[in-house]
Amino acid sequence: MPIESGSCASARQAKQKRKSHSLSIRRTNSSEQERAGLQRDMLEGQDSKLPSSIRNTLLELFGQIEREFENLYIENLELRREIDTLNERLAAEGQTIDGAELSKGQLKAKASHSTSQLSQKLKTTYKASTSKIVSSFKTTTSRAICQLVKEYIGHRDGIWDVSVAKTQPVVLGTASADHTALLWSIETGKCLVKYVGHVGSVNSIKFHPTEQVALTASGDQTAHIWRYLIQLPTPQPTADCNQLSGEDEVEFSDKDEPDGDGDVSSDCPTVRAPLTSLKSHQGVVIAADWLVGGKQAVTASWDRTANLYDVETSELVHSLTGHDQELTHCCTHPTQRLVVTSSRDTTFRLWDFRDPSIHSVNVFQGHTDTVTSAVFTVGDNVVSGSDDRTVKVWDLKNMRSPIATIRTDSAVNRINVCVGQRIIALPHDNRQVRLFDMSGVRLARLPRSNRQGHRRMVCCSAWSEDHPVCNLFTCGFDRQAIGWNINIPALLQEK
Repeated sequence: MPIESGSCASARQAKQKRKSHSLSIRRTNSSEQERAGLQRDMLEGQDSKLPSSIRNTLLELFGQIEREFENLYIENLELRREIDTLNERLAAEGQTIDGAELSKGQLKAKASHSTSQLSQKLKTTYKASTSKIVSSFKTTTSRAICQLVKEYIGHRDGIWDVSVAKTQPVVLGTASADHTALLWSIETGKCLVKYVGHVGSVNSIKFHPTEQVALTASGDQTAHIWRYLIQLPTPQPTADCNQLSGEDEVEFSDKDEPDGDGDVSSDCPTVRAPLTSLKSHQGVVIAADWLVGGKQAVTASWDRTANLYDVETSELVHSLTGHDQELTHCCTHPTQRLVVTSSRDTTFRLWDFRDPSIHSVNVFQGHTDTVTSAVFTVGDNVVSGSDDRTVKVWDLKNMRSPIATIRTDSAVNRINVCVGQRIIALPHDNRQVRLFDMSGVRLARLPRSNRQGHRRMVCCSAWSEDHPVCNLFTCGFDRQAIGWNINIPALLQEK
């Protein structure tokens, strides 16, 4: 009788295991529909006050959990068989290696090492599967933490930028490809002021730190500084617009987009000319911001330069050169004379104007595609976002490598950081808006279901930390801005 070799026996045993595993999975899949129907029948027979849609969602989630644990159980059995097989092989090798038996201590150490490796594999498997389960719940819980409060509809084209005034009255500003910038009442959603001084797309808007003055950048190769005068009436209690609770997500087409024609009130005051115009660029001005104190402004352009201006005289103070390709954004530090510029050349640069006699620059290289924005946080950190689908947190004192990296599934547009709570809002090309902390832990995703949320690319986000109604605003190419109420204590507790 031929004797079966060890390698053939091992192959046959592995084949039997795979066959057993596939049969187990087949049995599991074949009984899923019956089990789901039985669970629904049981729930229908119970007296529950939950809406049927929520009950069905819960059933689906618990069904996913059950399937995950079934798969884990099968994998656990297979791993245990592997451990037993390994121990048997080690015991056999211990009797034949070099014709002498291994000591019990050596055999135990060798088996212990192999067992620890398999144990680590088990832990990794459990952790990965559990993360999938937790992610399923994350969407549901974030709906209660992040609530849509108000929609600001009136632009006739996509909105590139959104900003919140730093002085009273606190108003919302939006910059649009329709060549206008609009100021809104946060509580009522009513348009308060319309700026029509640009002849190109308005790409960004920023408010002066102490006055009712706005700074806008445009595709007409200029940046405008213009004044607005607003006196808001006493705010009235607003109805909760979040009656559309989270259901299954739905897809939208372009014809679902809000029609901005006629939405801006005809009696909305219009500002037609700027106080001053900043004209030194030879290309699109993609962004602009105020330096601390508001006496100087910085602009970023597709002509590969950033310019620093004196606001009172409109004179060019410094031209910041060095980027190899078009600039995409610029941002100033809230308390220090620091400027950060980002570019399509995959870098962002830190410009230091704290010493009048020395204007130093540091280059940060860490992305593999266009850096869409880079913003300051409190202290010595900068957060950068990129088309390479990553967001990185940097320490200005050590720019060789980031201290945290967030990896996403879509290109990241203009990010914003809630300074007080150190929460990063990430708007994406795929219409999602996600919230992370500074260490890279995902906190929540804004709802995007039941006709809530943006229908096209989300371009920008802006925090308003002290506003009682809305404290996060987003805008997108669906021609609308949205105000969200974020329950920050609950959000941080979820973490």
